[in-house]
Amino acid sequence: MERTKIVLKSGKDQSVRRFHPWVFSGAIKKMYGTASEGDLVEVYDNKDELLGIGHYSPGSIAVRILTFDSEEVDADFWRNRFHNAYALRQSLGLVNNSQTNLYRLIHAEGDNMPGLIIDVYGSTAVVQCHSIGMWQNRELFAEILMEMYGPDLTAVYDKSAESLPKTMEGVAQSGYLAGDDSDPVAMEYGLNFHVDWTHGQKTGFFIDQRENRRLLEFYSKGRNVLNMFCYTGGFSFYAMRGGANLVHSVDSSARAIDITNKNVEMNFPGDERHEAFAVDAFKFMDDMKDKYDLVVLDPPAFAKHRNVLSNAVQGYKRLNVKAFHNIKKGGILFTFSCSQVVSADLFRKTVFTAAAISGRKVRILHQMAQPADHPINIYHPESEYLKGLVLMVD
Repeated sequence: MERTKIVLKSGKDQSVRRFHPWVFSGAIKKMYGTASEGDLVEVYDNKDELLGIGHYSPGSIAVRILTFDSEEVDADFWRNRFHNAYALRQSLGLVNNSQTNLYRLIHAEGDNMPGLIIDVYGSTAVVQCHSIGMWQNRELFAEILMEMYGPDLTAVYDKSAESLPKTMEGVAQSGYLAGDDSDPVAMEYGLNFHVDWTHGQKTGFFIDQRENRRLLEFYSKGRNVLNMFCYTGGFSFYAMRGGANLVHSVDSSARAIDITNKNVEMNFPGDERHEAFAVDAFKFMDDMKDKYDLVVLDPPAFAKHRNVLSNAVQGYKRLNVKAFHNIKKGGILFTFSCSQVVSADLFRKTVFTAAAISGRKVRILHQMAQPADHPINIYHPESEYLKGLVLMVD
């Protein structure tokens, strides 16, 4: 079947020539033929040179480029991409690791598969599609995963219903593509976690903080630790294993706090150093003066789109001001942003402003990012979404 041809305006082809995988609707001069959302289309410059092939969407990002070459996007194409991603995780020591069995297998643009996320939790792979083009291939993806892992993978769960465009509301249903009812417990550096991929956020756990959690363990000995926006408690368990005096976990979700408590009991049965609170983060921080000398701020994305960037920056500033005002002298602050539209430079400037407002002396000990199984496509700076700082506050 002949594909729809999309021609870009003169001068609007430069980003694609630099291998940026997004074509914005405003760059399109003309479409030859009609395309439904999720269809494969061919992108050309104004002089009829093929620039790439990708999935079409009627939104702001009109095409997500899958390949910049003239090639068939068929089952073999996808198998090759999957095996390349798998080989990278093997080289990182994440496959068949006796201490860590959760990792990201496919990181969208970072693995040259825009619109697709796949996380592995033990013997289960959780697929999350962010484009209809990827969602239409979900059964093929499950087949490839089961082939690639063999007996090491017993289930593939599709969690795309909440990540797809609103046009798919009521059409896409999350559920198992292969197997079912697998063990929802995974291991990270020897610690066990309940992973709620059916009802939890994202694919069920925030794998991207793995190395940063391990760093926090190093700083925890003898400290009173506050883990804000704790979700299911990841940073809290590392603090406990690191020898913290006490660990308090805070999240507005009662369900998250319930799972946090279950995870603590699974790893540290009967340990009274931990307490969890289902309350608003900002309200909790109003009453934390000098209680804690290690604080983790890992909020949800304050900005998912550029039109709310200013409000997001104010939110990060306000949150960090509270932490700087209230942390003990000599305390350590782990502060993060997972907002894609907030650059590392802007986040650092925002934290700098918060420090200046507080009047505290602050030094940067570490600058953090996402781990290697969340690779950043050098041609797609937007794939660098996680930013973090470890700060000494005097």
